[in-house]
Amino acid sequence: MRPSVFAAFLAALGLGASAPVWAQTPPKLSTCQTGDVAPACQAVRGDRSEGWAAQSRAEVFGQHGMVATSQPLAAEAGLEILRKGGNAIDAAVATAAVLNVTEPMMEGMGGDLFAIVYVAKEKKLYVLNASGRAPTGATPEHFRELGYAADPANWGPGSGMPTYGILPVTVPGAAWGWNAILQRFGTMSFKDVLAPAEGYAEHGFPVSERIAHDWILPKALPLRGCCTERDPDSVRTWYVDGRPPRVGEVFRNPDLARSFRLLQEQGVDAFYKGEIARAIVAKSTALGGTMTLADLAAYRGEWMEPAHTTYHGHEVYELPPPSQAWAALEMVNILDECTPGWTGGRTLAQLGPRSPLYWHLTVEAKKLAYGDLIAINADPDVVRVPFERMISKEHARALCRRVDAAHASATGPVGAEGPAGDTIVLTTADVQGNMVAWVNSNFEEFGSGLTVPGYGFILHDRGALFSLDPKSPNVISPGKRPFNTLAAGFVMDGDRPLMTLLLMGGDMQAQGHAQALVNIFELGANVQMATDMARFRHNQISNTLTLEKPLYDLVGADLAAMGHKLNPPDSGVMGGYQAILVQPVKDPAPGEAPFVYRAGSDHRKDGEAVAW
Repeated sequence: MRPSVFAAFLAALGLGASAPVWAQTPPKLSTCQTGDVAPACQAVRGDRSEGWAAQSRAEVFGQHGMVATSQPLAAEAGLEILRKGGNAIDAAVATAAVLNVTEPMMEGMGGDLFAIVYVAKEKKLYVLNASGRAPTGATPEHFRELGYAADPANWGPGSGMPTYGILPVTVPGAAWGWNAILQRFGTMSFKDVLAPAEGYAEHGFPVSERIAHDWILPKALPLRGCCTERDPDSVRTWYVDGRPPRVGEVFRNPDLARSFRLLQEQGVDAFYKGEIARAIVAKSTALGGTMTLADLAAYRGEWMEPAHTTYHGHEVYELPPPSQAWAALEMVNILDECTPGWTGGRTLAQLGPRSPLYWHLTVEAKKLAYGDLIAINADPDVVRVPFERMISKEHARALCRRVDAAHASATGPVGAEGPAGDTIVLTTADVQGNMVAWVNSNFEEFGSGLTVPGYGFILHDRGALFSLDPKSPNVISPGKRPFNTLAAGFVMDGDRPLMTLLLMGGDMQAQGHAQALVNIFELGANVQMATDMARFRHNQISNTLTLEKPLYDLVGADLAAMGHKLNPPDSGVMGGYQAILVQPVKDPAPGEAPFVYRAGSDHRKDGEAVAW
C-alpha cells in the first residue's frame, strides 16, 4: 500500500499519521504459554455478572454491518470497508486478504476458498467453489515412480499421499475466488479491498497470542523421504532472525505487499497468467513438481448449488462435494430422527449436555455420517457422488438401528490419523441484508511449507487429501479436485436468512457445525454460548475421541466405560467458530434497518466480532 493510501486507512480507523514515542519500559506481560510460570497463570477465572457463568464474552450486536473472524485487525479492516459504503462481499474479500497477512499459516492467495453468499435483493443463496485442481502430471503412476503408494493404515482421504513439499500442491483457487466473488456481487475493486492488507504487509502488524503459538514452519524438503528441512524461502519470509515472531512483535512481509499491488494494478491475471504464475511454476519445477503455466492459466472455480436439509423447522444449507460439509446435515438428521428411539423417547435437550449418553449418541451419529462421507466424497465433476441420498431423512432413519446406546461402535480397521488441516473462517453482513459465510485455507498450517520467493505467500497442500488407492473415488488425477475439509454453513427461514455458521479445523469442521447447530436449535444457546460450550473431536480412521478438559472431567470416564478410546483432553484441536444471526426488528422506524445482527466469535482464537 502506498503511504498515502495506508495513512488514509489509518485515519479512517481514528489513528493519526504519526505515533507518540513512549519513554517507559513496559512490564513483562505473561501470555501463559507452555513453560510460563508467572503467578498470574495460576489465578482462577472471575465470574460473569449476568447470564451463563462460563460464557467467555457477550454477543455482539449491530444494525449497519458486522464482521466476525479470528484476528482483530482483519475484522476491523472488513468493518471499515462497510463503513466506507462497501457491501458484505467487499468486506469479506478485504478481511480475507488481511488474514493472509496476519494469520499466514492458515490461509492466503495460494490456497483454497469456498463461500456461501446471501444476496438480499434476490433473496437467494449462491455457493462458490474456488478449490484447487491437481496439476498436469499428478497421476497415481507418477507417485508410484516416486515411491508412494496407498497406505493400508489410512483408508480415508490422504491414503499414501505426502503431506508437505511440492507433491501435494494443487493449482491455487483463492485468488481466482477473491476476484470472482467481487466481480459478481461486490461494489469495489481490488484497489479498494486489498488496500488494508497491502498496508499491513508493507508496514507490519503486531503478532497476537494464538497466532504466535501456531507460527511454526513444517519441514517441507527434500522431495524424497519427505521431510527433513524447512524451505529456505519460507524461513526468509516467515521467520525473524531464524525463529518465529514472538507475541507482540511487529512482523512485516514486503514480498506479500508486492503481490497485493500486482493484483491491484493488473488484476487476477497477474496471479494466473503473469509474473506470479511464472514464479509459482519456477518454484514447482525447481522442486520436481509438475505444475505448468497452462494449468494456472486454465484454472476456473465453480458456482454450485448448496446441500440442504431441515432441522427444527429451519432450512440448513452446507457446501456440496467435494467439501465434507454436507456430512453435518447427515449428522443432525441422524440425531433428529434417531434420538427418541435410542433414549426411550427423550430428546437431546431432555438428556442435557451433562449426560454421558448425550455425548455418546452425538459421537455415534458423527461416526455414521463420516462413514458415508469417507466412502463416497470426491470431485463431482469426475465421479458421481450420491450425497443427496445420504442427507435424506429416510437414510437417517435407516441408520438408527446401527447404534448401540450403551456401547461405542467401530469405524473400520483402526489406522493412523491422516493430515489434520487448519484454516480461517469469516462472516460478514451489511445494512442491505447481504451476508457471507467464507472459508479460506492453506490446509495444513503453512500449507506445503513452500513459499513463492519474492511474492510472500505459501502454496497450499490440499492435494494431501487425495488418495493413491486406485479403487477410491478420490484417487488423484490431473485437473481433479480432492476431498476437501472446508465447510461453510447457512440457516434460512424460507427465503430469509437466519444465520451464518462456520467452524474451521480439518475434519473438525462438519462435526463442529453439527455440534453448534445442536447447541443453538436443540439446547437454546445464543450464538456466543454455542461456541463457548465444550466440544468433542472424533477421528474416523483411528476411532479416537478428544474432549476439552472440562468435558473430559465431566463424562470422560463414563465414555471410556462405554468403549470410547479417549485421547488426552485438548482444546487446541477444536477449531474456531464464527457466526452471525439475524433478529428481525418489529415496526422499524423510517430509515432504520428492519433487523439486528448478533454475532459470536470463538474464544479459542484471537479474533472478535465487530459491528456498527
